[in-house]
Amino acid sequence: MDQEIQNKFEEQNKKLEEIFRSVEKTRKYFLWTLILSLVFFFLPLIAIIFLLPRIFDAYTGAGLGL
Repeated sequence: MDQEIQNKFEEQNKKLEEIFRSVEKTRKYFLWTLILSLVFFFLPLIAIIFLLPRIFDAYTGAGLGL
């Protein structure tokens, strides 16, 4: 009986380790998905902040030359 219980504990321990590895992979996947989503959202906003003044200057400067 003790040996049977010990074997079940060992099986459960192996399964728990597999679940833990799977959960850690999923956690890392979600973390990188979040990081990349934020990067691809904020980089264009930062680019717009720096590029809009140049675009406006180009349009207003071209209109004044006429």
